[in-house]
Amino acid sequence: MSILESKWEELADVKAELAERDWFMGTSGNLAIKVNSDPVQFLVTASGKDKRKRTDEDFLLVDLFGRPVEDTHLKPSAETLLHVEVYRKTNAGCSLHVHTIDNNVISEVYGDRGEVQFQGQELIKAFNIWEEDAVLKIPIIPNYSHIPTLAKAFSEHVEGDTGAVLIRNHGITVWGRNGFEAKKILEATEFLFRYQLRLLEHKPFQLFKVV
Repeated sequence: MSILESKWEELADVKAELAERDWFMGTSGNLAIKVNSDPVQFLVTASGKDKRKRTDEDFLLVDLFGRPVEDTHLKPSAETLLHVEVYRKTNAGCSLHVHTIDNNVISEVYGDRGEVQFQGQELIKAFNIWEEDAVLKIPIIPNYSHIPTLAKAFSEHVEGDTGAVLIRNHGITVWGRNGFEAKKILEATEFLFRYQLRLLEHKPFQLFKVV
């Protein structure tokens, strides 16, 4: 099996797991995985596809500008430029973007602060943060409709080979060194978001403590 085929299968497996969670409503979301480092090339989901299905046209190979490497009738996902920024600035191997109700609500509740913070939560360790009482900060950026502007705002928060950025009322983009790590980070953030929203149901006037 070639590296392209291997990465295709890895990304397809991630897509299948996320589809089982119903995280691709209305064909939303997009996924990417790096295939080559020199030059940088990565597989990204094709635009407008039903991500609950597994087909030979789920992904296409693009370059560091988000342009298809080969002639194809497929179009890269609209937010491909976000993945471009991840691979341009880090050594990450996989990046995932999903729209869920939980991450949209969290982004609106804390959007005016420009970030949401978590402290004392076990799932913070998914980000390789092990200090006791450590704080995890997830940036929240505006939902610019002009994708290059959105990518520029997103890029300001892309640091290190793992990370996460929320787009207000849009979705979350996470990245990691491989598909397993990116999925782990995505699962951890969605757990934290759901936990906080459940907490607010019982303590409606208490938002996260500012640290």
